[in-house]
Amino acid sequence: MTQIIDGVAIAAEVRAELAGRIATLKARGVTPGLAAVLAGDNPASASYVRGKARACAEAGIFAETVRCPASISQDELLARVAELNADPRFHGIIVQLPLPGGLDGEAATRAVAPEKDVDGLHPYNLGLLLRGEGVLLPATPSGVQQLLVRSGHDPAGKHVVIAGRSNLVGKPLANLLMQKARGANATVTVCHTGTPDLAAYTRQADILIAAIGRPAAITAEMVRPGAAVIDVGINRVEDATKKAGYRLAGDVDYAGVAAVAGAITPVPGGAGPMTVAMLLVNTVTAAERAAVRA
Repeated sequence: MTQIIDGVAIAAEVRAELAGRIATLKARGVTPGLAAVLAGDNPASASYVRGKARACAEAGIFAETVRCPASISQDELLARVAELNADPRFHGIIVQLPLPGGLDGEAATRAVAPEKDVDGLHPYNLGLLLRGEGVLLPATPSGVQQLLVRSGHDPAGKHVVIAGRSNLVGKPLANLLMQKARGANATVTVCHTGTPDLAAYTRQADILIAAIGRPAAITAEMVRPGAAVIDVGINRVEDATKKAGYRLAGDVDYAGVAAVAGAITPVPGGAGPMTVAMLLVNTVTAAERAAVRA
């Protein structure tokens, strides 16, 4: 029987483990703080930020959303980030992507102070990850790692195939899982749009991670029977039966792949909750490190 890897339950486990760390910080007079910069009125972005703020409130983390109009200039946006870098109330800062047209999301990400970069996407933190010295790890990749380890699919000694080479998921996840460290030590293959015969690679995987950004791109015949499949994709698919007119779907053809895989994550309810949980972990870690420096 296929194991359904419950990201909601595992994320709750991770968040529960933070309680003691947060209590210790508060006993020292430190409340972990997270600032989210939200530019424009993208409904999906606003929803994501609300979800992160709600998770912070439940965990006892101070959170504030810095709202900026879609008309904000690049210089003004960078100035807001600089203000947050200097604000001791905030130990973590995220710039919610995508930004409105005309704004450079990469520049905004690089403007966040590395010690407050709880998305783990600053070049400095990605460099530490590559060296095996990462502290603030990219939230989605580290969430995938925790999903695997906590569900009994330790990557050590396994062949992991990642479909997708984005800076957000594919590249940092490959580096994370190949490290000589607990929860890693995998042999990693990264596939992408330039890979001929993708299925020839995915069928070799003990662990297959889909981060393509295209609904149902991974089908049953592309999966080795018994493999663990982690679906990082989240796509809006038109569905007239839904009140919103759409439903959320992953990069994996769930019904077909679940029939052959040994384990699989659902969408929603798989990698998504883990991304938020690891964002909270990074915020608390950043607060602890700031308290040491104080």
